[in-house]
Amino acid sequence: MKIAIMFDNFGPYHLSRLNAASEVCSLLGIEMHRESREYAWQPDIGPRGFESVTLSDTSAGPAVVYNMISRLQDSLEAFRPHCVFIPGWSARYALATLSWSRRHKVPAVLMSESTQRDAPRTRGKESVKSWIVSMCSAALVGGAPHVEYLAGLGMHRDCIFRGYDVVDNDYFHHQAMIARGRSSDLRKQFKLPQQYFLGVARFIPKKNLTWLISTYAKYREAFKGLVGNGKDSGDAEPWSLVLLGDGPERPTLERLISGLGLAQHVLLPGFKSYQDLPIYYGLAKAFVHASRSEPWGLVVNEAMASSLPVIVSTACGCAAELVREEHNGFLFDPTNPDQLVKLMLRASSQPGKLCDMGKIGLNRISDWGPERFSRGMLAAAEKSLVIGSRSRGFWPGLLLKLLSNR
Repeated sequence: MKIAIMFDNFGPYHLSRLNAASEVCSLLGIEMHRESREYAWQPDIGPRGFESVTLSDTSAGPAVVYNMISRLQDSLEAFRPHCVFIPGWSARYALATLSWSRRHKVPAVLMSESTQRDAPRTRGKESVKSWIVSMCSAALVGGAPHVEYLAGLGMHRDCIFRGYDVVDNDYFHHQAMIARGRSSDLRKQFKLPQQYFLGVARFIPKKNLTWLISTYAKYREAFKGLVGNGKDSGDAEPWSLVLLGDGPERPTLERLISGLGLAQHVLLPGFKSYQDLPIYYGLAKAFVHASRSEPWGLVVNEAMASSLPVIVSTACGCAAELVREEHNGFLFDPTNPDQLVKLMLRASSQPGKLCDMGKIGLNRISDWGPERFSRGMLAAAEKSLVIGSRSRGFWPGLLLKLLSNR
């Protein structure tokens, strides 16, 4: 089977999925932009098991966009796929691909991470999404919340397959193990504390980092209170907080850290390469993800693959799928600081139990590797061929044409 799939940019996540998928089909991977507009990923120059094309070195200017879409359609014409996989319903190139699939009667499979609670929903926008969904023959999503949302938009449940949100588990597991074996040297090299909670996120409002830092300050006060009352608090000192990432909120976070007197305890090492990430996971004690809006949260996958217990916001799409409370981690309301403070105190008071929780998490995430993506992708592709290309009449087709040329 010949499958064409496209993404805005090929990051490490995408490449591990595509290499796995190339083992079950003849695959064309189409990368719209050579560099990510959101992440400072280094361009990958390693071997690929699939045919690939990059359409643009930049994303600036209407002429670039027009040429990029023209090249996209030329690439599809040359490859002649049996079905196409498109990422979502908002990017112009995704809609242009869907329009191409309609013209050539090639089934389209929608890849979606959206859930009902990601953002406020309006009737008009949801109607447009329903039209777009109606022109797709199948879908590939992350988990149960994503199935429910697509079903609500009109996609038949039998046409929705899971497996979209995965990472290279083996990579994070093995590299984190190596980091632990070199713990003393690496802590000095990367200037890391002995005990710390780790967070990994873009520094943007929905990641809830100002709230997390303020809550962490309350955790430190509560920890000192326990010690002052002579209660067993596990380690003698409260754990530090290390936040990896970068973004427009960085100056705000730095001012907050300084104002709370936490400069020695909250570290912002910046955005880290894919090669360095497992070191930070491997040397941490627990992982905290506090987003108040998150379609999935692949960093939780990475942390679990690195044998870390996870403390995860219930607003994350992965929460119900990946986290079993008291087994491999804890869930919390990202608007309730007292709840997170209690969980951070519990974590730092029982480091021995955390090790066991990390092992359970590693076992739980074992089926969420790139092979899961390739299975789900193949199942969705086969279903799309059974159903055939979806053509829903004049008005949805006209709407699609207008959207893809906006």
